[in-house]
Amino acid sequence: MEEYKEWLQKAEEDLDTAGYLLKGNRFEATVFFLQQSAEKALKALYIKHFKKILRTHDLVLLSKELNAPENIVKECKELTLAYQYSRYPDIPRIGDLKNKTSDFLKITKEILKWVKENI
Repeated sequence: MEEYKEWLQKAEEDLDTAGYLLKGNRFEATVFFLQQSAEKALKALYIKHFKKILRTHDLVLLSKELNAPENIVKECKELTLAYQYSRYPDIPRIGDLKNKTSDFLKITKEILKWVKENI
């Protein structure tokens, strides 16, 4: 299997895991796996286009390197911030994670859709 396909498959698996965790009300873990899904999808596209991996966790950087449209870059920023405050207790929260998690799920699905349309 080509490397980018493996990354995309892992992105799909992480999205599925996030859905499972959301059903169990594990919101911080859900956001972690949503970010991982988006990151792996963006890396799949990066590998497809540039034949190498960009070693970063910065979704904004990845999306800009891929010339993503502004709405995708903005969604990457939101998801990155959510990932940070879901993982680290010293990062200030931006609202109630429980109520925002479904928004982050939608954002992640939009990122994956854009990746698949451009891969």
